[in-house]
Amino acid sequence: MEMNHIHEDIPGGVPLKLWTRGVPVEDEAKRQLTNAARLPVAFHHIAAMPDVHFGIGATVGSVIPTLKAIIPAAVGVDIGCGMMACKTTLSSEDLPDNLGPLRAAIERAVPHGRQPGARDPGAWGKVPGAVDTAWAQLEPEFTALCRSYPKLEKTNHRNHLGTLGTGNHFIEVCLDEQGTVWFMLHSGSRGVGNAIGTMFIELAKQDALRNNANLPDRDLAYFEEGARYFGDYVRAVGWAQRFAATNREVMMKRVIEAAKTVLHKNFQSHIEAVNCHHNYVQKETHFGQEVYLTRKGAASAKAGQLGIIPGSMGARSFIVRGKGNPDSFESCSHGAGRAMSRGDAKRRFTLADHRAATEGVECRKDKDVIDETPAAYKDIDAVMAAQADLVEVVHTLKQVVCVKG
Repeated sequence: MEMNHIHEDIPGGVPLKLWTRGVPVEDEAKRQLTNAARLPVAFHHIAAMPDVHFGIGATVGSVIPTLKAIIPAAVGVDIGCGMMACKTTLSSEDLPDNLGPLRAAIERAVPHGRQPGARDPGAWGKVPGAVDTAWAQLEPEFTALCRSYPKLEKTNHRNHLGTLGTGNHFIEVCLDEQGTVWFMLHSGSRGVGNAIGTMFIELAKQDALRNNANLPDRDLAYFEEGARYFGDYVRAVGWAQRFAATNREVMMKRVIEAAKTVLHKNFQSHIEAVNCHHNYVQKETHFGQEVYLTRKGAASAKAGQLGIIPGSMGARSFIVRGKGNPDSFESCSHGAGRAMSRGDAKRRFTLADHRAATEGVECRKDKDVIDETPAAYKDIDAVMAAQADLVEVVHTLKQVVCVKG
């Protein structure tokens, strides 16, 4: 397999391998990657995906293998954030000329954003019993967690199941290269995942202070196997990842039901379906060693495995098949990656810029989504070219409807 990455040795640490040819990498992101490489628990090397950029705690677009330890801030607070996509039996001819009603139906069906209704999903149209059934599967383990960490009981757990959230989370109706309709969405473990992540990141920092750990960055505080909170964190993060995957499934059901009310055509929706995390940690074996592998803004790309790499709200997205490249720890990018901060985007782009960039897409075109405008992201084509040895493109999707949180 042709090597497409850049190898950098890090004094006092493991090397970096960066899939960033033709894609800019900011100095702050490089500094964060170097800090992670210098951790005593880092194994073999750190991999950086082409959408890599500065993140809170650890670099977004990084793959970090650790020996008998996990870094909660590298997993982050949107535990289990990821993508779901479903291919349908609909084609572009089945969609109405005016897509406004379809977007409105999806917005009614899935609680999103910061409206009052988003905090009260009961006020929204929903698949009867879908949330109750899903929550029944998740509740026993959550109740056990709450016995040790009672403050989790006060979070939006069941209330956020089947809700989209804000920021870069979205629901889209897309067309592939054949004109086939796909539904796609991006979300994670919502309020309860945030609470779990925040709580354990703080506990890890307190542990590091107590043990006088010599860390290159306090945000990279870690729990070692056998430490007081290690087992609880592994259980909590595993539960939050299941919550996130379930959340996407419940929302997808709502999206499909909403589409059926507008399109008045019977269709099948799970001809091909992919549901994958891109913010998570799990045990995997790489280079002959069992490690905890944290993908922060990176997706699994094992040989033959299907994944989703979304572009921004005006760009193309891709359904991909992994090539199982061992050097990337069988991983690929999780999207285009931000090219600038949200504040910079709001300062730099006008509403006219945003409207021009999203022409032909039925989506919000108001000032509150300028931080998500396509130009705030890296060029998805450059990102895909930089990881040609990690994935192959199976389908190219172009959105025609985009619902933003």
